[in-house]
Amino acid sequence: MIRIVPPNERECERCGRMEVWDDDRGVWAASDEETGSPHCLHEWDINGNYSPVEEI
Repeated sequence: MIRIVPPNERECERCGRMEVWDDDRGVWAASDEETGSPHCLHEWDINGNYSPVEEI
């Protein structure tokens, strides 16, 4: 059986902004650490190493 596991945090490679997934609101939100710029054209740290597929 396979389960899809989405990421729960991300970091901008340009400004360092950290965001976490907010299940209650269904959106990405700034983490408790106010880092980076909310106005940056973010380049999230998503690459070929992350796989949302988990075998169970």
